[in-house]
Amino acid sequence: MLVVENLSKEYGTPGGVLPILSGVSLRLGRGDAVAVMGPSGSGKSTLLYVLGALEPPTSGTVTLDGQDPFALGERELATFRNREVGFLFQDHCLLPQCSVLENVLTPTLVARGRGEDYGERARLLLASVGLSHREGHRPAELSGGEKQRAALARALMMRPSLLLCDEPTGNLDQKAAERVASLLLELHRAQETILVVVTHSPELAARFPVRYRLTDQRLVEE
Repeated sequence: MLVVENLSKEYGTPGGVLPILSGVSLRLGRGDAVAVMGPSGSGKSTLLYVLGALEPPTSGTVTLDGQDPFALGERELATFRNREVGFLFQDHCLLPQCSVLENVLTPTLVARGRGEDYGERARLLLASVGLSHREGHRPAELSGGEKQRAALARALMMRPSLLLCDEPTGNLDQKAAERVASLLLELHRAQETILVVVTHSPELAARFPVRYRLTDQRLVEE
């Protein structure tokens, strides 16, 4: 379960303190999926970075399955992110020098102790996103939608408890966006992740059972 309580985030600037998030609270269980909307600069990406333990909150708490990632040491925090959190960004962030299969396997390079056949899992994930025939190709040989589907497979490689997506269809045409959205929701349900998506797209947000909006630094359910 993801539990966020009274989360605030602010940054110091030459002009003074800049508040980004204020009093955000959220409680999500396995299998839950929510979309977060809001104008540019409203703090949507910042919220994801805090939920994914990439940035600490200024105040408040974030726990995932009872664990506070911000109480961990540097090495333990890196392991937490690797195993418990999957990220999918607007820009796929694939490594251009690696094949599609190698890109999906990159999270396993620092994984230890699970005794799993990662190659088999990577190929199963590529099959689930319709890219089995592309596993040996480089990212430059893929379409935009194919790149994002490969990035989705990579995000799910370690069976994360929490899947965070920042504008996952923002760079795609309508057809590719619809396919990525369908796969995202389908694989989320199959793997029972907690799914949080931030988006400008009303079409993508409409596919989620629960929707929030960030307004005046606060998260409000629609």
